[in-house]
Amino acid sequence: MSNKEEHIQEDPNRYFSKKYLFISIGLSVATMAFVIWLTYTPGVLTHLKAKRLPGLIIAIVVSFMRLGFSAAKIRYLSEKALDWMGSFRVMLSWDFTSSITPSIVGGAPMATYAMTKEGFNFGQSTAIMLYSLLLDQLWFAMAVPILLISGIFFEVVPNNTGFVGHASMMLLYVGLLSYAGLMAYGVLKNPNAIRKVVHWLLKLPFLRRWKDTVAGEVDNLVEYAHELRKKPKSFLLKAFFLSTMSWLCRIALPTIVVLSLLPADVILSVLRSLAMNLAFLIMPTPGGSGGVEGLFAIFQGPLMDRKAFIGLAVFAWRVISYYISIGLGMMATTWYINRSMVDTLSDEAAKEKIESDLPS
Repeated sequence: MSNKEEHIQEDPNRYFSKKYLFISIGLSVATMAFVIWLTYTPGVLTHLKAKRLPGLIIAIVVSFMRLGFSAAKIRYLSEKALDWMGSFRVMLSWDFTSSITPSIVGGAPMATYAMTKEGFNFGQSTAIMLYSLLLDQLWFAMAVPILLISGIFFEVVPNNTGFVGHASMMLLYVGLLSYAGLMAYGVLKNPNAIRKVVHWLLKLPFLRRWKDTVAGEVDNLVEYAHELRKKPKSFLLKAFFLSTMSWLCRIALPTIVVLSLLPADVILSVLRSLAMNLAFLIMPTPGGSGGVEGLFAIFQGPLMDRKAFIGLAVFAWRVISYYISIGLGMMATTWYINRSMVDTLSDEAAKEKIESDLPS
């Protein structure tokens, strides 16, 4: 086993922090409480229509469908070498870590570690995660033109965000398209281009200290990219379909929650859900907590006739999309931690046995 593989299997706790977990939950609770405090009025619950509330059950089902499609994508990328239970464990761990780490970090490192505990070597795990991230970037690249064209006919970005909001979204669109284009070109067409770009960036003064570490990782990435290029186009298309279905479930969830409380413009709600989900990607807080609740209120709130329902909608959406994932993901991650401890004890016992069998 290489030093890199040994390093990634050392301790799963290095991929997430309990501090980030508490910060993420704390920011989420505080922001939801603030939104509810701003919007809640006494007696608002009497206006809830019982016939609409089953929509919340639908929202929960859609949330689990998203997890199912995501797990199916990981299993497909592993060429079905990973069983269904293992696929769900990997995705739950990925979701959990993504929910408690800054958005720019994400849960891919923990997912890679989880794959190694499922029996894959480090190279295979990294290749699968790389391909999965590429599929997400291709989805983002497809979503941006949809939002730009829709913006001509619909108020996708609420006017109350002002110039700053619109400019920020345009910068986000440009950034996502640029990154998706670079990654797609690098992985699918010319992997060596990734190495050249990264080596050029590492010449910048404030990045030089990471040159040795990052350069080694980039070499590995290029190696795995060459492996991915050998896959047939049908493989990419099937995997992209599973990734797209997962994202569509994620996009539909806010709209379903809103419609579970009161009528709203469905098309505009879906478009705004797509836009705000892209904006979630640049939230600097752990799991985007604090920011995502605020964005929900900003994007979906104006579509709700009763402002008192905005806080309730934020609360219901966050419980379904975040807190359920936190609970299930914590169980999956704990499973990997316990397995890591068992493997470590087994290795130590085997080493002691070998040493005891040696002639004195």
